[in-house]
Amino acid sequence: MRRYGKHTDEDDIRSRPNRKGNRPRTHIRPKHEDAAEGLVLTVDRGRLTCLVDDRTVMAMKARELGRKAAVVGDRVAIVGDLSGKKDTLARIVRIGERASVLRRTADDDDPFERVVVANADQLAVVTALADPEPRPRLIDRCLVAAYDGGLEPLLVLTKSDLAPPDKMLELYGDLDIPYVVTSRAELESGEAADRVREQLDGRITAFVGHSGVGKTTLVNALVPEERRRTTGHVNAVTGRGRHTTTSALALPLAGAEGWVIDTPGCGRSGSPMSTRPG
Repeated sequence: MRRYGKHTDEDDIRSRPNRKGNRPRTHIRPKHEDAAEGLVLTVDRGRLTCLVDDRTVMAMKARELGRKAAVVGDRVAIVGDLSGKKDTLARIVRIGERASVLRRTADDDDPFERVVVANADQLAVVTALADPEPRPRLIDRCLVAAYDGGLEPLLVLTKSDLAPPDKMLELYGDLDIPYVVTSRAELESGEAADRVREQLDGRITAFVGHSGVGKTTLVNALVPEERRRTTGHVNAVTGRGRHTTTSALALPLAGAEGWVIDTPGCGRSGSPMSTRPG
């Protein structure tokens, strides 16, 4: 729109004339040059937990950002109370350019996508070899998401003590995807986490997988003990797992450099779609 002339930019905002017909005033947006840099760790009902230096700060999106939303993994500029003390609230005034985004739909029949993770450079697809059975269609969509955004996919095949990995490895062998095969005993002992950690060092890795495959158990083994999440179980009758991760959460990788982003379990409703820059 050129209502106020072609030289109008985002720093110049005109207000409506008042009832007396006075000339509209021009509001100059602050530059926030003293804003601190932060990393969005999680988002909960409009409140964003951010890492600023070595402390967590609760923040909300500034009105000037309009409809643009910050998501887990975003690099943001924050102003206000950065003490991290209880009941304090800072403001996010800028969202950095995203190198990649992980999108997912709200439902399998829903054509609309929403961004859940930004700036991850690897996508770990966790699937069980049995109990519950593998879902190749979901795996395919996850792989498309990784390739579409230039991310390196990683297959993590769990519960190899219940079924051999040969069929799955043959199915995706032509794609030359890095993979890690683990058993339940290895997952409990920590051996599985050690092998997976080697693939994560120095990277930001988003973890996806439907419920019951052991994703949260694996993530818990990869992060500091005080940051671990609760885990669920597989229903013996339906063979379905219970979703234990309801929102994306960025966690530091223990024993190596890097970040792990645990995303909500994928069931019938919602699955990764793409990781296009945005």
